[in-house]
Amino acid sequence: MKRFLRIVTGKLMIFALLIIVQLAILFGTICFLEEYSGRIYGFLTFFGICVTLWLVSKDDNPSYKLAWVVLILILPVFGVLFYLIFGNKSMPQKMHKRISQSMEYEKSLLSNDFTHNDELSKIDAQLASLSRYISNTTYYPMWKNTQAEYFSVGETMWQRMIEELEKAEKFIFMEFFILEEGKMWEPIFEILKQKAAEGLDVRFLYDDLGCIQTLPSNYYKKMMDFGIKAAVFNPFEPHLNSSMNFRDHRKIVVIDGNVGFCGGINIADEYINAYEKHGHWKDTGVFLRGSAVWNLTSMFLSLWNFTCPTEDEGDYLRFHPTLWTESDGFVQPFGDSPLNGINVLECAYMQILSRATKYVYITTPYLIIDNEMATCLSIAARSGTDVRIITPHVPDKWYVHETTQSFYQSLLDAGVCIYEYTPGFIHSKMFVSDDDVAIVGTANMDYRSFFLHFECGVCFYNAKAVADVRDDILKTLEHCRQVPKNYNKTVPIYKKILRSFLRLFSPMM
Repeated sequence: MKRFLRIVTGKLMIFALLIIVQLAILFGTICFLEEYSGRIYGFLTFFGICVTLWLVSKDDNPSYKLAWVVLILILPVFGVLFYLIFGNKSMPQKMHKRISQSMEYEKSLLSNDFTHNDELSKIDAQLASLSRYISNTTYYPMWKNTQAEYFSVGETMWQRMIEELEKAEKFIFMEFFILEEGKMWEPIFEILKQKAAEGLDVRFLYDDLGCIQTLPSNYYKKMMDFGIKAAVFNPFEPHLNSSMNFRDHRKIVVIDGNVGFCGGINIADEYINAYEKHGHWKDTGVFLRGSAVWNLTSMFLSLWNFTCPTEDEGDYLRFHPTLWTESDGFVQPFGDSPLNGINVLECAYMQILSRATKYVYITTPYLIIDNEMATCLSIAARSGTDVRIITPHVPDKWYVHETTQSFYQSLLDAGVCIYEYTPGFIHSKMFVSDDDVAIVGTANMDYRSFFLHFECGVCFYNAKAVADVRDDILKTLEHCRQVPKNYNKTVPIYKKILRSFLRLFSPMM
């Protein structure tokens, strides 16, 4: 009953009702105008066609544009409205300017030294090409002198995170999409309060929409009462505009500039299986120690200074790593942003697929892909590469899972092997290929992660973590059921119709 009352009176419910009221007024006005004057409705339809032509002419991903064009042509007026609210990748000018300024300063601090890339070129020219692509599009360099540890479940990463947080001596930076009070958060919060009381610079950044169902309003003030510098990224407001699309989906922890964490794991009890939400929750992350942590620090500070523009401008270097470690291969943490119009993570994934000669193993909670990614997966499989994808068997959102399954048959026909994680929900987002490259990150294989969210990942080249990711996926496959090659024959006709309908709205998912 308490949970029900919390949902009913919560911020999300209130905001949802306000948006519904705005939509109802807008839709009602449109319907009234339609009845009142065919000319006005004709003008609105003409406006929809103009928006379609403008959308087609944009320098944007064709699959993304096509999905919206179809929706607009089917629903000329409402489709335009949906696009302007949910699909428009153009940030409001004020927001774009502030983030751009913060990220431009960040770029000036990142190294342009390609020494390590030249070294990698002598080992594998194609891997070096991938690294150069990431560096040239994101400005995040590749590093040596970094050690890595891979976590196959959230419970292990949580325990290690607590150990490292307790060792902090200078500062702690934390950035998460989801934060929820509970067993996972309580010991972390106690450490943060203690460290803040000791005079450390402790900062926590969380996404407002990601936490809208998990935290009370103004929870950041509770943290600030204990000396923690807390901020909310892009506060969600009940207005019909595109700014709500741009979310901070990153998961980053940096301690003293020398150690860092990244991966798919948020701070909520399901991520450590403290309770069963959708069966067993399978997620992964990585721990870094050494030079490469600087990339994670820069990522955090760029969005922190957007949210709190008066903080630390011009003083990033005091957060630089001071610990020198032995190298474990090459490591490249990097961020992806909707600012530059380049889908860095998707393109990095496609490069891995295009260079693979033996295998590519993938885990993703959602498989809602554009034509380019589907083509790349199909080409790799038809070229003889062993392409395997693991998705959840127990969904967290039924409509997203149905849409994911709508992509199965065409990939199966091309020779891609698809598996569903039968114990529950797999939330990890990973690529690994040919025993020499792997990415562990935050980006789902869906439109929102590739096109609209701030994401991050860590790319490993010829590092021990590559084998760790591979072995974990092979072990996970033992707990999966393989989707049959004739999958569509097992799907009822009503589900095929439903999935076809849902794919129209896939850019919103």
